[in-house]
Amino acid sequence: MLRAEDVGLALPRQEMTWTERDVILYALGVGAGRDHLPLVYEGAGLVTLPTFGVVPTFPAFAALGQVLDFDHRMTLHGRQRIQLDQPIPEAETAITTGVVDQIWDKGKSAILVAKTETHLSDGRRLLVAESTAFVRNGGGFGGECGPSATPWSPPDRPADHHVETTTSADLALLYRLSGDRNALHADPAVATSVGFERPILHGLCTYGIVGRVAFDVLAGSDATRFRSIDARFAGIVYPGETLATSFWVDGDAVQFVTKVVERDTVVLDEGRIEIGVLG
Repeated sequence: MLRAEDVGLALPRQEMTWTERDVILYALGVGAGRDHLPLVYEGAGLVTLPTFGVVPTFPAFAALGQVLDFDHRMTLHGRQRIQLDQPIPEAETAITTGVVDQIWDKGKSAILVAKTETHLSDGRRLLVAESTAFVRNGGGFGGECGPSATPWSPPDRPADHHVETTTSADLALLYRLSGDRNALHADPAVATSVGFERPILHGLCTYGIVGRVAFDVLAGSDATRFRSIDARFAGIVYPGETLATSFWVDGDAVQFVTKVVERDTVVLDEGRIEIGVLG
């Protein structure tokens, strides 16, 4: 059972080494292809997508299960934020450390928040991240319920950019090779056993697809100008569906929402991106 007094527990230190191959595989896993050669081909002056930052931070988030007692089968990724201090190198060894930052008792469910920092091998900080888990059956342990959700809606004006991206039917099978090998995203029997009609796309894959589009449309594919991205996972995506993302720009601050076209269903909301020179 979850306990309120577990707030502040340290997450296991995670060391990760990545190479150009990993950077390219991640970009392919979020839908980049021959129209985005600098993301997928070292001969074109390889650039690392800013949302690759979720790859070294994910093991620390997943390690919540090593320090807290909850049902992993009933757990969903609720929200993800990363803020970059500098562009991500194409090859590096990095260290991620973190803590259990919040545990909220929502009655039947619970919300867990992990905060992490990732540092490069020379000690410089690369990024900070905040990752939220929603445990559907984790509540009732007597903890505080936490702050109420703040109502959110997109700006009441036409979007400045609207981009549609059709996902590959096999995309989850490719994205899982970047670290999240949960069978829910590959095995039909596992997916149906927890109530889905077939394997679903990783929330972080949807997040990465939107980040890739924003990197191109908003930051001009310049890794020194993409500072942060934050979004709530509001719904599921089935591989093969089309994502429609609307962006509202206000200076360096951008809000966004992403829907599945075929089902007219919001899958990312409360989206915020910060564009501006790093450092």
